[in-house]
Amino acid sequence: MVMSRLFFAASATAVTGCLDGGGASETSYTVEKGAKGFEQPWGIAFLDGTRAVVTELPGRLRIIDTEDGTARVVDGTPEVASEGQGGLLDVTPHPDYTDGGWVYLTYSAEGDGGTATHVGRGRLETDAPRLRDFEVLHVAEPFVDSSIHYGSRALFGDDGALYVTSGDRGFKNFGSGHVAQDVTNELGCILRLNPDGSAHDDNPFVDDPVARNTVYSYGHRNPQGLTFGRDGELWESEHGERDGDEINVIEAGENYGWPIASESCEYGTDTPVSVPHEERDGVTPPVHFWECGSGGFPPAGMTFYTGDAFPGWQGDLFVGNLAGAYLGRLGVDGYELTRKPPLLGGRGWRIRDVTEGADGYLYALVDGSDAPVVRLVPED
Repeated sequence: MVMSRLFFAASATAVTGCLDGGGASETSYTVEKGAKGFEQPWGIAFLDGTRAVVTELPGRLRIIDTEDGTARVVDGTPEVASEGQGGLLDVTPHPDYTDGGWVYLTYSAEGDGGTATHVGRGRLETDAPRLRDFEVLHVAEPFVDSSIHYGSRALFGDDGALYVTSGDRGFKNFGSGHVAQDVTNELGCILRLNPDGSAHDDNPFVDDPVARNTVYSYGHRNPQGLTFGRDGELWESEHGERDGDEINVIEAGENYGWPIASESCEYGTDTPVSVPHEERDGVTPPVHFWECGSGGFPPAGMTFYTGDAFPGWQGDLFVGNLAGAYLGRLGVDGYELTRKPPLLGGRGWRIRDVTEGADGYLYALVDGSDAPVVRLVPED
């Protein structure tokens, strides 16, 4: 068992958010940073009021305790293909975790012909931390000779289903024959699974003899964030090619366009990948996007803020920004999004994931080597 000190006796600095080029946030907050030592942390999820699990891309899972200040490595995790964008990716507990102890992981692993996004689960024992009875539940096929675009956020809904994002694995044939436009495979999709990994029985393509019955939506490039809104709607964040990053509200059976409809350009050029969503019939447009030439917003994990610690943030959508190195904040009015002053800027921190704790504070993962988990608390 490996143990390290974590939350949150390290130095704290009072800061305010700022827009690119200036502008202060109306809410002051303090950033508390614990001990470093995480290597490319990727996903965080709370088990209860004080304990959370954090994945690290090379294949480690740790339990962190916000009360006693420990971070313990969990044994029994699966072997992962830790190359490129692959490795141990997201983590989420079963809604009845306290009864069965099930914790679900997504990760890249090798198989016939390459690698694929996997979904598995094990029973978490916390005294001497380990995952017991780990089993592979589902593989987003086909296996591909690529180490990018695994997608791989995972989240349980109020319907008891597990929603999992799967990336397009980097295919560059930008036309109607692209894998993300083909529901006979599970690439560039959001999947909806039962807790045992089988397809949910009212998925949109269960009666289609050709389509994969696990597919819930398709036409996605590399979905990196997934969260539920106040009214139970499913929100997703997604990387474009060059810019063209998106925030989507997901509906069953809908085609979100990639790559036959996109606001992005091909890398290194000003050449549009395709026509914009508004010019293509049969696709669902994003509720918010960053067009080619805007500099983009390469998004990661995201969450709606619902707590009481920051009354001015209630209902806002917080989204990790990678290349821009800050925590994005978006005001939400129905499906109308307004960009607000971001947080955690000026530190060079790529924000990989963000979640809200039971204490009403925001917890963010900094992507990097020897990286911290940080939390935002109200300024005294």
